[in-house]
Amino acid sequence: MASKYPIKQVSVSRIIDAEPAAIFDVLADPSKHSIIDGYGSVKQVKGDPGRLALGSTFSMRMKIVFNYSIKNTVVEFEENRRIAWRHFGRHIWRYTLEPVPGGTEVTETFDWAPALSPGMIERQGYPTKHPLAMAKTLERLDTYVTTGEVPPAQP
Repeated sequence: MASKYPIKQVSVSRIIDAEPAAIFDVLADPSKHSIIDGYGSVKQVKGDPGRLALGSTFSMRMKIVFNYSIKNTVVEFEENRRIAWRHFGRHIWRYTLEPVPGGTEVTETFDWAPALSPGMIERQGYPTKHPLAMAKTLERLDTYVTTGEVPPAQP
């Protein structure tokens, strides 16, 4: 059966009234990922991986039904423009930043083309479920970067 997702990516964008560097600093700091997470699944970073760069690894404490930890590797990195990471499943979470009038357009992309099991990702409905949570992530990122306030925790 052919996939109804030939591109195997979904993306959500938002314009944030901030410079790319301010936004990128949050994305490149795993200790801030639980603050901006719109899924409610990222709980905290394990250890202190420092600021991310190409090839950096970092582990996150997660909760989706049960608690677990997952190790990620930064696979794309262009300072103030693009950062992406993946874990053992090989699908990629990517953020791209583009300066625009009024701020920075931030695009979050879930890319399951390189995944070990793209069919499973599609059967689980992630391509249709993730965009709502991705929009919440960008909203939380906007709030944190523009006000310095930590948005209320996700349920």
